[in-house]
Amino acid sequence: MRAPQPRTEGGTVKAPNEVVTKALLRQVNVPGLDRPAALITLDNGFDHTKPNTFGPAGLASLDEAISAALAADPAFIAVTGKPYIFCVGADIVGLPQLADRAQALEIGRLGHRVFARLKDSSVPTFAFVNGAAMGGGLELALHCHYRTLSGGAAALALPEVSLGLVPGWGGTQLLPNLIGIPAATQVIIQNPLMQNKMLKPKQAADLGIADVLLEPADFLERSLEWAAGVVRGQVTVTRPEVDKDMWAGVLYFARETLNQRLHGAVPAAYKALDLLETAKDGDFAAGTAAEDEALADLVFSEELRSGLYAFDLVQRRAKRPAGAPDKGLARPVTKVGIVGAGLMASQLALLFARRLQVPVVMTDLDQARVDKGVGYVHTQIEKAVTKGRMDKGTAAKLYGLVSGTTKAEAFAASTPGQLTSFADCDFVIEAVFEDLGVKKQVWAELEKIVSPEAVLATNTSSLSITEMAAELEHPERVVGFHFFNPVAVLPLLEIVRGERTDDATLATAFAVGKQLKKSSVLVKDAPAFVVNRLLTRFLGTVFAAVDAGTPLDVADSALDPLGLPMRPLALLQLVGPAVAYHVGGTLHAAYPDRYSVSENLKRIADSGQPLVVDDQVNEEVAKLLVVGDEPLTAEQVRQNALDALAQEIRLMLDEGVVAEAQDIDLCMILGAGWPFHLGGVTPYLDRTGTSERVTGKRFLPRGAASLPA
Repeated sequence: MRAPQPRTEGGTVKAPNEVVTKALLRQVNVPGLDRPAALITLDNGFDHTKPNTFGPAGLASLDEAISAALAADPAFIAVTGKPYIFCVGADIVGLPQLADRAQALEIGRLGHRVFARLKDSSVPTFAFVNGAAMGGGLELALHCHYRTLSGGAAALALPEVSLGLVPGWGGTQLLPNLIGIPAATQVIIQNPLMQNKMLKPKQAADLGIADVLLEPADFLERSLEWAAGVVRGQVTVTRPEVDKDMWAGVLYFARETLNQRLHGAVPAAYKALDLLETAKDGDFAAGTAAEDEALADLVFSEELRSGLYAFDLVQRRAKRPAGAPDKGLARPVTKVGIVGAGLMASQLALLFARRLQVPVVMTDLDQARVDKGVGYVHTQIEKAVTKGRMDKGTAAKLYGLVSGTTKAEAFAASTPGQLTSFADCDFVIEAVFEDLGVKKQVWAELEKIVSPEAVLATNTSSLSITEMAAELEHPERVVGFHFFNPVAVLPLLEIVRGERTDDATLATAFAVGKQLKKSSVLVKDAPAFVVNRLLTRFLGTVFAAVDAGTPLDVADSALDPLGLPMRPLALLQLVGPAVAYHVGGTLHAAYPDRYSVSENLKRIADSGQPLVVDDQVNEEVAKLLVVGDEPLTAEQVRQNALDALAQEIRLMLDEGVVAEAQDIDLCMILGAGWPFHLGGVTPYLDRTGTSERVTGKRFLPRGAASLPA
């Protein structure tokens, strides 16, 4: 059945499934003013879990409220939001339903027309930004003459470029002329391309986006008082003059940076640059007309459809993991044990302590290693306090939660009435050397002292969970719990079910993952799971080209047209050549026809030489290689890599490694940082025809993450 389509009535687009954000007007008496103020509250009728957005009907409601407010001759007009939410922008769910470019143009023009009434008003206008303000919500605030901001606002951003759009309701014109072109370029282009980085309230205030930062407890009352002070002339708002001389230089540098990083792969970023250039002259009408045209172009681009698909995965699917058991089966976790005290283990200790707020005990072979691990945790806590990210009370609590002990003490058999450090742990995770024998030994020793219900989680990146648990008395409580480095940054958690892992263990793992604020994906126990399996195949194909005689710089730059977060050699350096060689060996043993073992990679690992120096291929590494005489072109390298990805993904789906292609994409976005404009990976493979050519069919239905037929 075909979904209801938008229609145009009287020049206005009507969206059939819009969740309408109503603009509710009330008159407010403010001490010190001779007449009431008009307060418009944006509210879609739901709680904060369903934020306010603007579709055509919502914009019409705001338009009516502004008219009514002006008719009442108020002292000032203020716009605020429902609890915790100001407005998070346009209703992007309706964008794929637009039938033609004319409708897209009308949406842009409608937003501009309504918002401009606040900008052009002879009555002072204020935005009381009480909560999350993103995209069109932040643009609405920018149109107001003055802005107050709550210190409790959870997210502030213009994230459109990350989706494949541009700020299309005045943001590209107003923001640079408010805070200057360097900061505006950061907010509009750089932050969205850095995993959609949000501004914290203090950062937004320091940049000049808000005129005053107020405490959340009595935000509305203080905002009204402050606005009254402005109207009476008792509060003077001063804003620094914007430097127009640096405008061209900043945009030139930004364009060069985009070329080096994206190589033209994200049209929205380049359109945003063009719009920022237009903003310099301050011709608001011309600038917003250019926004309308840019928005209409991008709405009917493949990159936007992939971006919307990726956004939906991150916002919805990630919060409802496919295949997760009933959460009611989860057991409580009151103490966590971590086997190992290296860098990964130390990062895990800090994460578990911060999020779960339960005792965390680390262990390693000797006291020096334990002290180093606990010391790392304490240092990170101190840094957080110094940077204002943590108060001293929380820091003191975390210091008390994290402790360490040697393996001999931790694994000692408990005596009646006296539990050792690990004996009373409900959840134990190991982060030791990636060797099956070592990990099996750890679990065999631990099983003697922990309760039969304690979850034994492994952070293995490639080894079999089933084999790891095979000789245990209770193999059903072993589960894969695979984090990605750096732990504090990458949100993915691959939860791996072994052949005998039971539902209670799995439910506990998912519950803990949620408490850790990670996005969990259920993965079958298959070699290297999802992200590492695909990245190893991908990198293996690139390195096979090097082995054949392709120059390192040619192979390294071959994937540039995709706009990936980093080139293959930089990724290999981040992972570590030794780790990559080890994982490659595991996959070669499992799939020798598709995964080869590169002796050149071993030579690099053994040498300890960096692959990349100052963003350039290390020539000293190139001298170590023993290569053939059949070099490939960059295009051949790129196509081989894409073909390999398509083949491997199809095999993984056939094997049931994950439930659907959407989970593959979610893993690549959250675990490998692959960009929204690719939709993760499968939409791009579909878009380029690679999927059908290699596997005989698409991964996703046409229109799901692409333009309809």
